[in-house]
Amino acid sequence: MKRIALMTTSLLMTTLMSGTGTLAQGQSSLTVWHIQTQPGAKKIIQDAADRFKAANPGVSVVISPIANDTYKTKLKIAFGANDAPCIFSSWGGGPLYEYIKSDQVVDLTPYLQKNPAFKNRFVPAGFSGVNFNNKIYGIPTENTSVAVILYNKTLFKQYNQSTPKTWDDLLKLVAFFKTKNVAAFSLANKAKWPGSMFYGYLVDRIGGPSVFSNAVTRQAGGSFADPVFVKAGTMLQDLVKAGAFVQGYNGLDYDSGASRQLLYSGKAAMELMGTWELSTIASENPSFVKNLDFFPFPSVPGGKGNPNNVLGAVGDNFYSISKSCKNPDAAFKLLTYMADDQAMADRVADNRLPPVKGLKLTDPNLIKVAAFVAKAPSVQLWYDQDLAPQLGELHKDTSQALLGLSITPQAAADQMETLAKKLAK
Repeated sequence: MKRIALMTTSLLMTTLMSGTGTLAQGQSSLTVWHIQTQPGAKKIIQDAADRFKAANPGVSVVISPIANDTYKTKLKIAFGANDAPCIFSSWGGGPLYEYIKSDQVVDLTPYLQKNPAFKNRFVPAGFSGVNFNNKIYGIPTENTSVAVILYNKTLFKQYNQSTPKTWDDLLKLVAFFKTKNVAAFSLANKAKWPGSMFYGYLVDRIGGPSVFSNAVTRQAGGSFADPVFVKAGTMLQDLVKAGAFVQGYNGLDYDSGASRQLLYSGKAAMELMGTWELSTIASENPSFVKNLDFFPFPSVPGGKGNPNNVLGAVGDNFYSISKSCKNPDAAFKLLTYMADDQAMADRVADNRLPPVKGLKLTDPNLIKVAAFVAKAPSVQLWYDQDLAPQLGELHKDTSQALLGLSITPQAAADQMETLAKKLAK
């Protein structure tokens, strides 16, 4: 993925699409499913819907915020029953592509071609996760989210510790915190995806982004049994054996806030998580924000990956329209309200970084996130979202098993490669 430049100048966004007059009258209902369950984030979407309804009184909007992991299951069932909501959020990548291949998602390219001012307000890389065969199937709306290591800087200062730059530095830090009865990392890995971030970063730092992309595309001899994947699993298990994580990490629930509570209480010093956590913490525990900072995943000695590479998404979440929707024109118009000037300004105020041009940023953490992404030679989409659904689920299963020391790194890599070969036939 090309380097992304995010401007931090004034909020001078283009006016919305031409043709934003009221829709033809006649009662119509639009359903919207999303995963923004924090109060501030929910309000932004509801406020956008209220603006839309005020301008289009003949159209009702029914919005359903749903917790992350429950949402994935519910959406899959809805698409299976050909009864998906009009507008739904996703992370792009492989799972969205499955719905596209089954002809269940509206191609938004014609809408965007008719409304170039609306399309051009977004950072071009924002569409990469929803661009399939040169057609665009989603609007990058919510956030630029990359995985970083959040840490309690007050705790670090108390113990006179510095943030680690290399893997060896990190292992030393783990050993130090263990002597203080503090877990180095908070991790709530019941849903499996939080822990998979460690594996993804290790693969990148050891072998660079091409190792994963070649394995996915089956090009240039790419294979999930590549020694890089095996070494990543070995290093992840080294971290486990060093006592890096809180007790019971594979059974803790991220959606309930378990990992954040351990940070707040000082029982854990760090958390590897997407930068959406900054907004969540600011909403959930604003007094803790002054103790919070973050740093990039450390480099690996002798590794080929650039330490500025990031794991994440530009546009996370994306909003798409299902072909179950009886009024896709109205649904697209609602999307323009969900991504209008007011909604984007509200997201910035809610400590998020939507992928639009000309953002005025004042929050130090958001400025820092923007700088992270701007200098990243590679932005790798979350593995579980980049991979086809079956492979994504197996990746989460094997990552959790690696963290539980119940599978060998070689076996985990072999399982991934066996399924990848089967799916490629």
